[in-house]
Amino acid sequence: QVQLEESGGGLVQAGGSLRLSCAASGRTFSSYGMGWFRQAPGKEREFVATIRWSGGDTIYADSVKGRLIIFRDSDKVAVYLQMNSLKPEETDVYYCTEGQLYPAALAGKYEYWGKGTQVTGSS
Repeated sequence: QVQLEESGGGLVQAGGSLRLSCAASGRTFSSYGMGWFRQAPGKEREFVATIRWSGGDTIYADSVKGRLIIFRDSDKVAVYLQMNSLKPEETDVYYCTEGQLYPAALAGKYEYWGKGTQVTGSS
């Protein structure tokens, strides 16, 4: 069983930066892709970015290209989301996820999820 734990959320002003972390434990050797999604109240979970664990290939949602960066640390078995030039409307709960497919932009393609970390943007 894979466990994912996010951290690093908080309050950030518009245009500011924040780095989210996701620590993975369990059978992560079977992981193929990890990703970040976000969800606002009353809305569906939205794809943000994904990274291939072996090789580090990345894919981003068009809305975050050039501002958010996903990267991993193989030694720490962790994935990160560097968030730059944040927009107030990006106030969401951010979720880390892991699955057997890469690339995958649909939440249903992932197997394991963290509990999420809240990012609140202020104008």
